[in-house]
Amino acid sequence: MERVQVGLGERSYEIRIGRGLLETGWEGLPTGKRALVVSDANVDPLYGARCEAALAALDWTVTRTVIPAGESSKSVDCLSGLYGQAVAAGLDRNSYIVALGGGVVGDLAGFLAASFLRGIRLIQVPTSLLALVDSSVGGKTGVNLPQGKNLVGAFHQPDLVVADLGCLDTLLPREYISGLAEVVKYGVIWDAEFFRKLESDTAALLARDDGVLASTVARCCTIKSEVVSLDEREGGMRAILNFGHTLGHAIEAVAGYERWLHGEAVAVGMDYALRLSVRRKGFDAAAAGRVRALLAALGLPDLSHSDIGALSWSELRKAMSTDKKTLAGIPRFVLAERMGSVAYGCEVGEDELRQAFMGA
Repeated sequence: MERVQVGLGERSYEIRIGRGLLETGWEGLPTGKRALVVSDANVDPLYGARCEAALAALDWTVTRTVIPAGESSKSVDCLSGLYGQAVAAGLDRNSYIVALGGGVVGDLAGFLAASFLRGIRLIQVPTSLLALVDSSVGGKTGVNLPQGKNLVGAFHQPDLVVADLGCLDTLLPREYISGLAEVVKYGVIWDAEFFRKLESDTAALLARDDGVLASTVARCCTIKSEVVSLDEREGGMRAILNFGHTLGHAIEAVAGYERWLHGEAVAVGMDYALRLSVRRKGFDAAAAGRVRALLAALGLPDLSHSDIGALSWSELRKAMSTDKKTLAGIPRFVLAERMGSVAYGCEVGEDELRQAFMGA
């Protein structure tokens, strides 16, 4: 088992990474608690009973609830239904929400935990690669509005993250590859040597090699924990984790959240951010080419994808205006200065934004 500590004082917690942790990863938890396990229609049939059995072995009273799979469940309406489920389960302030699933479940159940009874305990059990390396760590929770992604939410750190790599075995190839976009991001924003390792490990990652996957997930979680420990509530540098996300979130919103998986949209957003980085920050064009080549080798899209060209720039630009990092209608970008180092809060002129998207 790999263990990564997220150091946040009294809110510190451990990320446990390995195989078989749905059964063995719960050590140190108290006995005799109540829990609501939130999962979705894809994940619960695979792992819900195993999770419930492991918690029941701690003498927990467990209720499972299942939401529809997909980004559309990350909504105020779905959250409202979960509040009723939490009441029916008899949860009190010493109880737990257990988020068993990918990023949608983690964000939604996390916000449920942050807001129910003004905050109860949370355990994240990520079952997708994207959730393992990104959304289950750091305490960001929330739901979408029709106007944009993650516009309602709260920071609420989990007590524990149990990351069973065996759950990745059942991921569809497209879902798995989507998660690799966030993996590449960490190399660009924080660790040039890690990026080089990803270049050499591409085939092993696509083959889901256990050893490479375990070390890769652990390194991503370590990087994110380092960033979060320095800036828990995104007052400054934590914004670097949003590299590629400004346009990425806009693509998801304009396309209706269902056409593009999050990692796919972020990959396109990273391509866009690379264009701006070369123009505005003097980022080496050859380094930008290496990032694009790695994304392509992993099977991820870029700005040249035909479906991106069909999207309206004016609609995308409007969607970017609702991004959480936007101030006074002006989006702030994370741009690369060199491999492993980025700047946040970067303003870019309107003509340059449009030209970069059009490839001019």
